[in-house]
Amino acid sequence: MLLAPRLAHFAGVARTEHVTRAAQELQVPQSTLSRAMVRLEQDLGVDLFARHGRTLSLTPAGRTFLGSVEPALAEIGRAAEEVRADADPSTGKVAFGFLHTMGAETVPGLLQAFRVDHPRIRFSLVQNYGEAMLEKLRAGELDLCLTSPVPDAPGLVARRLDEQKLRLVVPADHRLAGRRRIRLAEAAEETFVTLEPGYGLRRITDHLCEEAGFRPRTAFEGEETETLRGLVAAGLGVALLPPPTVPRPGVVELAITGQRAVREIGVAWLEDRPDTPPVAAFKKFLLSRRGSLLPD
Repeated sequence: MLLAPRLAHFAGVARTEHVTRAAQELQVPQSTLSRAMVRLEQDLGVDLFARHGRTLSLTPAGRTFLGSVEPALAEIGRAAEEVRADADPSTGKVAFGFLHTMGAETVPGLLQAFRVDHPRIRFSLVQNYGEAMLEKLRAGELDLCLTSPVPDAPGLVARRLDEQKLRLVVPADHRLAGRRRIRLAEAAEETFVTLEPGYGLRRITDHLCEEAGFRPRTAFEGEETETLRGLVAAGLGVALLPPPTVPRPGVVELAITGQRAVREIGVAWLEDRPDTPPVAAFKKFLLSRRGSLLPD
């Protein structure tokens, strides 16, 4: 850490082999540069330069050191350019996470609408389940995420944007398939297929069934809602699911009455993390879509 501030000065002197010219190029006083080189050699305990009046030449140790310093400075320069580019108001980048169920229509529609006014802003997109996205948010890997349930946790800010009605999905030849709506308690004896523990929709399913007076008997646990819909179509159980992107044959979707069977969708971000201009613009856009984020 003591060496780092002097590395660019060292590279400048090594390139010009002249303290005066290096001082002019680096725009620092010659005396400051000379002292910096002496201190650098003292810190390393080796001579980096052979001095010939006002000119210098690298020693073998100096050439070895320069061989590592120049790539390091170049990498730092590339990193600086990258973070500046990511923060550029017109062409910067947003790291955005969202649930798998929003990948087919919701998120593409949002990005299409946002880019009408911000056509050059770039996105790094991550699809995952809610808890995994919140971990990425805390780790600094995401700027914003759409998730469900809307989180309430220290260090996070979350805003409710919309909700989806959940339906009981049953096989087309099921005894309940002729119905249009159902009280969830009527499915107490059914076998359920659900998402794995840790998924937001799984927690909502367990809560709604408990509210209806039973604990669901789970036969299969998966990671994708459309996989669950396929399991239902195969007659392997019933499921509580949000509306499909495209209607799937082999299943019937029943409205649930008697309780509020919904999953709320919200946007979350880190509480104390300053936004770059592209992130601030996209956050403002998402918040403006409250109540109209999802298709009817």
